[in-house]
Amino acid sequence: MNLARSPLARPFPDLADIEGVTLRVARAGYKAWERADLTLAELAEGTSVAGVFTKSACASSEVEMGREQVGLGRARALVVNAGNSNAFTGHRGREAVEQIVGQVSEALGCAGDEVFVSSTGVIGVPLPKDKARAGIEAVLAAKPCGWEDAARAIGTTDTFTKGAGASAIIGDTRVELAGIIKGSGMIAPEMATMLGYVFTDAAVEPAFLQEMLTKANATTFSCITVDGDTSTSDTVLVFATGKAGNARLASWSDAGADAFYAALLETCRQLAHLVVRDGEGAQKFIEIAVTGAANDASARTIGLAIANSPLVKTAIAGGDANWGRIVMAVGKAGEPADRDRLSIGFGGTWAAKDGQPLADYDEAPVARHLEGQDIRVDVDLGIGTGRARVWTCDLTHGYISINADYRS
Repeated sequence: MNLARSPLARPFPDLADIEGVTLRVARAGYKAWERADLTLAELAEGTSVAGVFTKSACASSEVEMGREQVGLGRARALVVNAGNSNAFTGHRGREAVEQIVGQVSEALGCAGDEVFVSSTGVIGVPLPKDKARAGIEAVLAAKPCGWEDAARAIGTTDTFTKGAGASAIIGDTRVELAGIIKGSGMIAPEMATMLGYVFTDAAVEPAFLQEMLTKANATTFSCITVDGDTSTSDTVLVFATGKAGNARLASWSDAGADAFYAALLETCRQLAHLVVRDGEGAQKFIEIAVTGAANDASARTIGLAIANSPLVKTAIAGGDANWGRIVMAVGKAGEPADRDRLSIGFGGTWAAKDGQPLADYDEAPVARHLEGQDIRVDVDLGIGTGRARVWTCDLTHGYISINADYRS
């Protein structure tokens, strides 16, 4: 499947090297493509890990094992397979993952529960053990590579490589963060649908790292949607090698904890936005800002009802300022709302206030705004202090074209 680069693409950034992380890629041949589709990240001894995973009841074996492993808080390797999700594959899928874990743990001299595996691609096809075995042998022998090579190898229908990074000061020590992510379709909240990995040289206790990732996820990865469909393979992992030598972070009261969290949050936010910018068939990046809701959770639910509405998404694709469709989405969200207090705007211009169209509403600036690639929708419920931001993309014929022949 040859896909044109998204018009919303961003160039791959110059990410810092993270001490204690060695990346390698190889071709296992999980699909008929002539590119690397297997990634290995070897991690220094003592690396802390935290993770969030899909809430799907039909999760892959990789996700089920990851949920168990992450509670132990330690990691020595990450393996990512692209082209085959290995989900809905029963005991054969589990055996394939166990084979990969055994190969890698033996090669690195570590425990099996320190090897994390992710897979992405077609659902319902067992991961071929022969290709997996040969792929692991190849990637273990491969030369180290850079972040963009790794980001490219984990992709499926992605049209551009995605990465983000940040830095922070802990005490008098500078720490670095670097992250890569894949995701383009089957993107929905409640963890969001993608594979994302953040690496840092900071020293952080596993439990605190988990607390920070869970908090960051709530306003980033779990606030994006492309099509409302949640995958079986969603995974975001954060690995902290501790090689920067900072005083180990264990609680919010530790010096530098807030700075590190801000860097983690910014990295997660950038990665989440990149996934939406590569939404299948996307031509427009849409931010929906909801204010005045009963509470923050209610605001998020309303925002996602708008973001997941095919009627709203197709209207924006066509440059139509049809705010009536937003009224519809607010009304169906199942959250407190008062029709006569509702206000809706586009790009800083209010179209309706307090439940009715503005008498002097001029659609010209709104039309100009909707011609652009970055769209903002404002919704104020007028009933409370709850607020949230969610991000989505428009819905075009391109989405249908990609998914009509996804397995080919």
